[in-house]
Amino acid sequence: MSGGTTTATRAEYCVVACAEAWRSAGEVLAAPMGTVPTIGARLAKLTFSPDLLLTDGEALLIGDVPAVGAGAQVVEGWLPYRQHLALVATGRRHVMMGASQLDRHGNQNISCIGDWARPKRQLLGVRGAPVNTLNNPTSYWVARHSPRVFVERVDMVSGVGYDRAAAAGPSATRFHRVPDVITDLGVFDFETPDRTMRLRSLHPGVTVEQVARATGFALTVPDGVPYTREPTAEELRLIREVVDPAALRDREVPAA
Repeated sequence: MSGGTTTATRAEYCVVACAEAWRSAGEVLAAPMGTVPTIGARLAKLTFSPDLLLTDGEALLIGDVPAVGAGAQVVEGWLPYRQHLALVATGRRHVMMGASQLDRHGNQNISCIGDWARPKRQLLGVRGAPVNTLNNPTSYWVARHSPRVFVERVDMVSGVGYDRAAAAGPSATRFHRVPDVITDLGVFDFETPDRTMRLRSLHPGVTVEQVARATGFALTVPDGVPYTREPTAEELRLIREVVDPAALRDREVPAA
């Protein structure tokens, strides 16, 4: 493994990792869910993905990149719910969702904990997760990597993983893609022959053993796992002074 000293915080590494999910995305809609993914999408727009489309989180396409929590000064268009759903179906969107549970094949649960007929906890419901995962790239952000989230088998499938998409056939696999899973410990993907979760990079200060203990299934771990790339000085300036001057990122990912 390689890595040097840096002044970046764990939260800022997470922001950069999220931003990388939209690198060279072109003119697609970024749909980040959560504080760190939102900062990441805005950082990508300001740096290596200038064509990325952003919304105000409600129904407006925005042309500028305001700080998190601030209103946009430039409005480029109106994106009401019905048009947003049509956009999802065309694949011109990359959403980064959360996950209450996620398994080795990328099946996601945000619906309930326990048996569906009598759950121990009722969560959001499947919401748009099935449509997201079958129609456009869907990545995941998990602020606290733990065995409670990364489980052998999800209690209910909300977002479709690689095994279930394959079982459903070409109509499900045609546009199905889970590019990234980003957590407070590292970055993961499914670039393995059997499409199971692989450790791609560790955030500085994290060990492979720590990730393994926090994961409820056996990960694929390549030889020589690199560290997540370090933010540049300009990226740190943009994060701290432009996109998130209130340091909301540190509430989602406290200092290690």
